[in-house]
Amino acid sequence: MITKETIDKVLDTARIEEVVGEFVDLKKRGTSLIGNCPFHNEKTPSFHVSVAKGIYKCFGCGAGGDSLKFVMELEKFSYPEAIRYLASKYSIEIEEVERSPAQMAAQDKRESLYVLSQWAGKFFKQHLWETDSGRSIALSYFKERGYRDDIIKKFDLGYSPDQWTALVDAAKKDGFQESYLSDIGLAIERDDKSLYDRFRGRVIFPIHNLTGRIIGFGGRTLKTEKSTPKYVNSPESEIYHKSDVLYGLNHAKKAVMDADLCYLVEGYADVIAMHQAGVENVVSSSGTSLTTGQIKLISRFTKNVVILYDGDAAGIKASLRGTDMLLEEGLNVKVLLFPDGNDPDSYIKQVGSAAFIAYIAAHQEDFIFYKTHILLKDAKDDPIKRAEVIRDVVESIALIPDEIKVSVFIRQCSSLLDIEERVLLTELNKIRINKAKAQDKKASSAKSAPSHMSIGPEGDMPPPDFFMTEQERSDAGMPEGGVEQVITAEVLQEREIVRILLNYGRELVSWEGNGDIPVAPYLLGSIEDLTFDDSASAKIVAVFKKQAESFEVPEAKFFIAHEDNDVSKLAVDCIASRYELSPNWNDDKRKIYITKEIEHLKELVIQAIYRIKKRKFASEMHKVREELKQPLSAEDMEIALHKYQKLKEGEQLLGNLLGNTIVK
Repeated sequence: MITKETIDKVLDTARIEEVVGEFVDLKKRGTSLIGNCPFHNEKTPSFHVSVAKGIYKCFGCGAGGDSLKFVMELEKFSYPEAIRYLASKYSIEIEEVERSPAQMAAQDKRESLYVLSQWAGKFFKQHLWETDSGRSIALSYFKERGYRDDIIKKFDLGYSPDQWTALVDAAKKDGFQESYLSDIGLAIERDDKSLYDRFRGRVIFPIHNLTGRIIGFGGRTLKTEKSTPKYVNSPESEIYHKSDVLYGLNHAKKAVMDADLCYLVEGYADVIAMHQAGVENVVSSSGTSLTTGQIKLISRFTKNVVILYDGDAAGIKASLRGTDMLLEEGLNVKVLLFPDGNDPDSYIKQVGSAAFIAYIAAHQEDFIFYKTHILLKDAKDDPIKRAEVIRDVVESIALIPDEIKVSVFIRQCSSLLDIEERVLLTELNKIRINKAKAQDKKASSAKSAPSHMSIGPEGDMPPPDFFMTEQERSDAGMPEGGVEQVITAEVLQEREIVRILLNYGRELVSWEGNGDIPVAPYLLGSIEDLTFDDSASAKIVAVFKKQAESFEVPEAKFFIAHEDNDVSKLAVDCIASRYELSPNWNDDKRKIYITKEIEHLKELVIQAIYRIKKRKFASEMHKVREELKQPLSAEDMEIALHKYQKLKEGEQLLGNLLGNTIVK
């Protein structure tokens, strides 16, 4: 178990902008940083990072938390795994009891699969560097391809022995469950339920996720038999979904953000060769067709993509559809074609690193114009084919969300296609109208779906706004329940108490007869007779009360990193702010001054106390009215009426203090 001191050190050291900035392209806006949310699909940034508060908050899908919560949510880490990841990032030593691989794997299955994958990566590396067969066969192969030792180690390349059960036997010896070997594709199960190695006799290319954990493998055969598949890859598993993974992105993400550009290639070897040449902002779709999930990964870090083709005409045409998907996601797409059928790997070997870098800088062409040229070349003078080319090109242009770019492409393609701009615009509008009709039809079908289904524009319905009351939810036509509990007026006021405690609990205020004392003990003492219905609010208030017994006030970060997700989410919602005061306000030149909430803290606290007590009185009065509807004895009736009268007087008094007029 990790000690509390170590956890506190990790949380104090981790900087939210550095942790999130490794996975999201953040831009400065006022005192905050913003970017596209990594937890849901969006094109307009609603993901905010507050450096001062140490939190992130998406005002689109509701995700929020601190550095620890971010890596837990993004990579599905357990709490200890997230601590270890951050500790490794900041070179903080973690002291814990030594555990064997089998003990580590005895935790939940998902984490066990990660542990097994990491173990397998180490197994393959050891057989590459530390065995005679690995050095003579596999390492020699990598050297023949020109890979330096540092590059081989950087990408964790390895070798699987040419034996039927070498890995299976070693895994069983180290205590791993046999079923897990087949679950992540390291082994294949025979009819008799026995296992054998999937990657035997192959050089190994480990596949990493964004944080560098091994989640799968690609194995290349060293044999020449045509009957042997050249590449064998890990199958889909609980931890590996190939449509959501880009090979090399764990190494490329910083370089991509620095250059604001991503090179997209086809295979493992292309990525490795470009890194060796000094070009690190490169990723690969690993030989599969580009997917929406992979495009979203790229768009987290840049909007500019250059696709490096190898000159094979059939392959280029097959990839045009994937490129259209890039355009639809709002990315700026260029292409680059290597001469004489070369791919990046072979071209680097042919001309060297310096000439390669110069070539890719000088020969990029915008995708729309490239697509126009290649399709026209294929159509030649056939009028039917030329008409199809025009329609195909305009369909790609119609996907681009930026109207200025659309206008430029239409004008220039008019010249390339030798057709009037007016005709292209007519076809463009026709495509857009048909697309809009299809979307309207889809939306109409969604409206008739049951209320519990996700029918929001981004796929999943966002949670209700933090400050939305039950009545406001009803007025907005939202269904009852949903992804969160309905936030009633009572819950809203309880959360307002929590908001004040988290934001201002340590602030000193002068209270009549008490002198200067922090907000938290005064507020808690004023509501000690109240119970909280909202569970998350009740837990936070309970911690404040317990700390008050020792004359302490807990910090907000304690709740942000809380193990209870409801507590953590409420804490983030309470301190996150989407907007900030413009520097144009509070300006001596313009003589415009805006007071801040903290300047009226005393009034804020007193008003919150009065409101929640008034609401509690109203709730108790409702209970008494319900009681009076039941058959009661004369004595019970008198007691109930007396209780109701006292509650009514208390509610009226609080109403007067709040400046309200009560008519009941």
